[in-house]
Amino acid sequence: MADTKEIFDRLKQDHDRHRELLDKLLETSGDTDERENLFEELTKELKSHAAAEEQALYSTMLRKPPTTGETRHSVAEHHEIEEALNDLAATDMGAGGWLTKFKNFDHQYRHHIDEEEEEHFPDFANYLDEKDMEHMRSVFDRRKKDEKDEAEVTPEKKEDAKE
Repeated sequence: MADTKEIFDRLKQDHDRHRELLDKLLETSGDTDERENLFEELTKELKSHAAAEEQALYSTMLRKPPTTGETRHSVAEHHEIEEALNDLAATDMGAGGWLTKFKNFDHQYRHHIDEEEEEHFPDFANYLDEKDMEHMRSVFDRRKKDEKDEAEVTPEKKEDAKE
């Protein structure tokens, strides 16, 4: 069995950074530059992290039958997270409804990363070999950087915001 600590520590470092940004965003109010900048940073972080995690970790786990269920579950949640971010981007930050949506998102996202860290990662570690680890190391950082450079914050128009 490979030493998987490195890749999972790397993913957890990202998650901790995400928790920090969520905490800061929860302290903002109204349509301020601070809220806008933090939300943009969070969006780029989450979208690039999810894409890199899918290409490095989840593509590897899909090839291992015992973990395909957990893997599909997480990938589906990534799509829900991206949709929620796009909806938040399309919602007026000054409206009271924005913070309500954001609090729902915050809860959903924290649940997702806790589940990854507490359940999926320890389970996945049982199935990874050294070749998998090399692949993930080479893919993750490169992919995250590429994705972050290209991540869009407001792909939806204001009128597309969900009520």
